[in-house]
Amino acid sequence: MIKLRLKRYGKKREASYRIIAINSLSRRDGRPLEELGFYNPRTDEVRLDVPGIVKRLQQGAQPTDTVRRILVKANVFEQVSATATAAS
Repeated sequence: MIKLRLKRYGKKREASYRIIAINSLSRRDGRPLEELGFYNPRTDEVRLDVPGIVKRLQQGAQPTDTVRRILVKANVFEQVSATATAAS
């Protein structure tokens, strides 16, 4: 199964995260299928590739709890449902 999860990078105590699509059996910092965004918890900076995320969610990718919260704040799930109804 494909998951949308966080990949940690940066210095000790100054971590930032990339939002990635990756096989659920791969390790946390393994090679991703696709990088879909960026999250910095220290400054609450978020950059998202919304069309890419919407495409992955429609293909059945499952976000982790933390990524789900980030996507809810950015109203990405509303765009997924709007795209799904427009395609039907």
